[in-house]
Amino acid sequence: MKRKIDTLHLTALGAATAVLMTIATQGHTQGSRNCAPRAAVVERLAEGYGETRQSIGLGANNAMVEVFASDETGTWSITVTSPGGLTCLVASGQSFEKVAEALPAKGNDA
Repeated sequence: MKRKIDTLHLTALGAATAVLMTIATQGHTQGSRNCAPRAAVVERLAEGYGETRQSIGLGANNAMVEVFASDETGTWSITVTSPGGLTCLVASGQSFEKVAEALPAKGNDA
């Protein structure tokens, strides 16, 4: 189960990084409706959806990638924050679950 979580997080981080790179190259600005200062985004996720940070990672160009989720409502969101503090919502959904999975035996990557 732990491996499933790690795989999910790595997939999410990769996707979020790709989206961030697309946003950066297309010249989106703070006026984009899915981007705002980090404090405002975190507050909105907490107050509007009951989501708290579940994981964090460092993406391309030192962008911070975070997964927020609510155990109560099952909603989840992935955000990417640029070094300048602009946070963009890159994915969201429902049916979030925390899973814990034992690692496979050493030498067995299946």
